[in-house]
Amino acid sequence: MSKTLLLYSSVHGQTRKICDVMAKQLGALGQQVTMAAIDDAPDLADFDRVAIGASIRHGKHNPAVFDYIRQHQQQLESKANGFFSVSLVARKPEKNTPETNPYMQAFLAKTEWKPKQLAVFGGNLDYQGYGAMDRNIIRFIMWITKGPTDPNTCIEYTDWGKVQEFAEQLAAQTLISRAG
Repeated sequence: MSKTLLLYSSVHGQTRKICDVMAKQLGALGQQVTMAAIDDAPDLADFDRVAIGASIRHGKHNPAVFDYIRQHQQQLESKANGFFSVSLVARKPEKNTPETNPYMQAFLAKTEWKPKQLAVFGGNLDYQGYGAMDRNIIRFIMWITKGPTDPNTCIEYTDWGKVQEFAEQLAAQTLISRAG
């Protein structure tokens, strides 16, 4: 049985929720899955593959994600691996692929790690779940980008089919890596 590590950096919980769905999908495919916050990551040596998910906050991925990757790049590259980014920008069809998403492109430009698998997922817009400052900043950004600004809005933009596809590709990547 292959062992998969799903690491996440989540601000409001959507990236962790995405990892939960992936863990169930991978489990259904017969994989043993461990999930952990990036700050509490277990030893990579214990895993056959690893996927890292990171959300965007104020236009950036958490610096801890880059620190982790720098410290563990060699181990990451020796395994089947993937990276996914979660943002509200990815709610737009023209910005929901690794090639068209500005945050994914910024991530790839900032790190030397070249994940074998990439994905971009829309986040969750829940104004009531934010503090006053975040709520106002996000409403302003949504106004500029023609998104919902009603303070009672709660919309999940995550495409769960894409999440399941990412998990399936991650599982298949491991089989390909072992065969190769």
